[in-house]
Amino acid sequence: MNAMAKAGLLDAPAEAAPDAAAAAAARWALALAAIPLIADAPMLGGIWMKAPPGPVRDIWCEALARHKPVRRLPSSADADALDGGLDLAATLAAGRPAQRPGLLAELGDGILLVPMAERLSRSLAARLAASLDERGPVVVLLDESPPPEPGEMPENPIPQSLIERLAIHLDLTGVRLPMAALLAGETPDLDPFMPEGDMTRVDDPAGNLAAAAVALGIASVRAPIHALRLAHAHARSDGRSGPAAPDLQLAAALVLGPRATRLPPGDAPQEPENDPPPPDEPPPPNPDTPPDSPDNEQQQPNPEDLTDLVLEAAAATIPPGVLDSLSKGLAAKNSAGGSAGAKLRSITSGRPAGVRAGAPGRGARLAIIETIKTAAPRQKLRPPRDDGRLTIRHDDLRIRRFVARAASTTIFAVDASGSAAFTRLAETKGAIELLLAQAYVKRAEVALVAFRGTEALLALPPTRSLARAKKELAALAAGGGTPIAAGLALARRVAETERGRGRTPLIVILTDGRANVPDASGKPPQEAALAEARALATTGIRAVFIDCAARPRPEGPALAAAMGAPHVPLPRLDAKAVVAAVEVAQKAIT
Repeated sequence: MNAMAKAGLLDAPAEAAPDAAAAAAARWALALAAIPLIADAPMLGGIWMKAPPGPVRDIWCEALARHKPVRRLPSSADADALDGGLDLAATLAAGRPAQRPGLLAELGDGILLVPMAERLSRSLAARLAASLDERGPVVVLLDESPPPEPGEMPENPIPQSLIERLAIHLDLTGVRLPMAALLAGETPDLDPFMPEGDMTRVDDPAGNLAAAAVALGIASVRAPIHALRLAHAHARSDGRSGPAAPDLQLAAALVLGPRATRLPPGDAPQEPENDPPPPDEPPPPNPDTPPDSPDNEQQQPNPEDLTDLVLEAAAATIPPGVLDSLSKGLAAKNSAGGSAGAKLRSITSGRPAGVRAGAPGRGARLAIIETIKTAAPRQKLRPPRDDGRLTIRHDDLRIRRFVARAASTTIFAVDASGSAAFTRLAETKGAIELLLAQAYVKRAEVALVAFRGTEALLALPPTRSLARAKKELAALAAGGGTPIAAGLALARRVAETERGRGRTPLIVILTDGRANVPDASGKPPQEAALAEARALATTGIRAVFIDCAARPRPEGPALAAAMGAPHVPLPRLDAKAVVAAVEVAQKAIT
């Protein structure tokens, strides 16, 4: 790996540490090693890759296309696009049913590339999972979701049922290629990582991989099965009949390491003891026990026990930013799969909004009357049919249009500092309960960000459950300083996450606008709050600033203007008044 970095395969930023550059080089080499494995062993299912758009991902996809045919899944695809269906235009032209093949049938043993996999619908993810169970095409998911905050476990927006069926998990975040060579048209070397070591066949590879999976806290039984298949596939590609220790290391790096939810027991941080007890002296050897007795055999290490070696390889490929979270004992979180949100054009559901030209399919419905009205005036220009029926061509087809409402998420950012915090929190809880009463009707969710002391916390994740909201808010503490900058930053991140889920976020800030806690960079409190307000304005996320100051002050209007939000002074905070302000803002969005 050091030789690869010296050869210019990867250019790390100048501020990056050597260890970070070496880790990025190792991830790139592993990503290249995964390509021939999935091309030659379709039973591995495919790859889940965390990588932002850019030259690194493009070069990797080009290398993938050199091994097998690759087809991209369109963003508007549905189950019909995968499985095929009735070709209406060909059916009308031929006078008999004509079927069109789907992507899965056209690919055969090729590779299905899924860009923006974090936006994949659950129904489509379930169909891809079923295709993998039926030994369908290899699936490569390109996940562009933002990386987690430092110290936080990543949230996975892709259904776990699909993720578990993909053997290889990769993370190319932070990997850099030499831009000068790319601009000059040069392609970096594509030499994959080749494990080295003793190629003697291991007697119990399944046992070693299973023990490593347990030590890493991997609950799914699919992971060690995938790892065993990958080890056998890599051994076959090298002309060997069974996996050796380097094959197990590669399997652990590609399969087990990225799935780890805890550190191995030997790597867990331990607090030093003040007075360590003296080591126990070993018992004297028994002269009556022969050297080859079973007692002596138990004290000797088993040469076939490669669990520690496999764990080292897996720990080296734990995704960036997750290692600190694992050391703190945090568990991985997977996503489950107000008023109405913004209007969205749809071809599948919603309020009817006329028709447009187009062929049915992918959920679009044929507008029969409008199609006939379009084709009828053109019959004199077309040869008559023997059966006397209308001649309908592809240009005559019309499909229905609908206008649907996107689900909304109202995010309360509440100042929980000072003596007035109890009133603010009480009225905010009442507003949340009033909004949740309408949640099932308008598909709305509510979240609460509370900031006090020196930090902000997500007191209530987005939910529409009133019972959960009451439980989470019951023990919410109040008092301390006013870190407005931290509260606005956390509320913005929650809103961006909700927008990535396809929802319409609205941030409601309840504070008097007087910040007294600086940010992490040491910027003065009020300047830090104004900077975060301007950052919120650049995202285009709508916000409402509810000023809770007992008397008018300039700080509140200044923050509202910086974030481009309406300023609503409510010196006597009331839950119904807060809900009314939220409803007015929601109407402005729609």
